Amino acid sequence: QVQLVESGGGLVQPGGSLRLSCAASGGKLSIRTMGWYRQAPGKERELVATTSSGSTNYADSVKGRFTISRDNAKNMVYLQMNSLKPEDTAVYYCKVVYVYGLEYWGQGTRVTVSS
Repeated sequence: QVQLVESGGGLVQPGGSLRLSCAASGGKLSIRTMGWYRQAPGKERELVATTSSGSTNYADSVKGRFTISRDNAKNMVYLQMNSLKPEDTAVYYCKVVYVYGLEYWGQGTRVTVSS
């Protein structure tokens, strides 16, 4: 049974930083893609950043402020978020895609950017 456990969310002031972590366990196949998505109140879930085979992809709204990284040995993915803005407030979800297309989501971690 694959489990994704996220951590690192919280309340931060505008301009501040947070680091999200996601640990994947229980999978027997290789992980192809790891990524972060977010869902703000009243909005659809959107891509934030993904990493696959050494390449990364970012939403335009977070480019230059967020950095995704991955530890393949630990099956973990991180999201370093700097220069946070109120519009970054959302529940952030980790997503892992295994080979053959099997995908799993974490339970989400809330990020609130407010003074």
